[in-house]
Amino acid sequence: MKRRYWVAVGTLIVLALTARTTWNTSADRNARLLFRSGFEGGVYLGEVVNGYRPILGTDAESGFSWPITVLGAQGSSLHYIQDDDRRAVDSAIRTTIGRDGQPTRALYSVQRYAHDATQCPYEILDISNGRDDLYIRYWMKFGPLGLHQTDTWRAIFEWKSKGYAEGDGFRLIAFVYTDEQGRPYWHWQGDANPESPLWEVDNWDIPVPIGEWFLTEFYWHWSEDANGRALWRVNGKVIGDHHGPTTRNGKPIDFIMLTQIYGDANPKSQWVDEIEIWDGIPLIYR
Repeated sequence: MKRRYWVAVGTLIVLALTARTTWNTSADRNARLLFRSGFEGGVYLGEVVNGYRPILGTDAESGFSWPITVLGAQGSSLHYIQDDDRRAVDSAIRTTIGRDGQPTRALYSVQRYAHDATQCPYEILDISNGRDDLYIRYWMKFGPLGLHQTDTWRAIFEWKSKGYAEGDGFRLIAFVYTDEQGRPYWHWQGDANPESPLWEVDNWDIPVPIGEWFLTEFYWHWSEDANGRALWRVNGKVIGDHHGPTTRNGKPIDFIMLTQIYGDANPKSQWVDEIEIWDGIPLIYR
């Protein structure tokens, strides 16, 4: 009995060590929680100033306060861009039915039409620690409109390194595309500019949920070498897992669009809830 016990323990140790080798060194430790919020009591939208609208207050459940200041960020805010006085795009914190069937407060965004480059991302700005690892997860729900059209796109999440606007940086971006038959699918890429992907992944195997909550997770290990990593999972399934450089010319991350409503698939709407940000992939989520 004792011998079989030790054999079983030895097998478990080998399996655990084998599993751990699938993660890079930066993830082989328990991560630290940097931010958590489900927009519960105490969280509210501030006033719009020059197109920026902060989310403010302290989440009554998590104890974390807005705005988000991870990676040494100096500010974060919703950013109304070409919003046509918020007629084209708008956001609000509203009560809705959450993923567990119970009422929850969540960030609601709607884009009714495109007025030039209309969009409303939540931007984490002026990052000073742009070479650190980061893992972000939150729950989303797409409204029923905007994902039935043919040959369209909508952005979900992105980060840009310093120098991207000048042509010598890097962008990591996640999309939902629809094909010529109106079927939605996931697209994940790193690029030097919008027309020049350095790598890209199309994923048709994992369905794009419409009208139901789904979990989205992003992780990156910043590197200009082969040990870089950019991972995207939906409902625990891998959309894309890029191993290799995650920047260009040694540029650190400049800012993050934590969530985004942008694209030509209009009208469209979405909900975002239960945001968590860690400095690596925590053991409980591997």
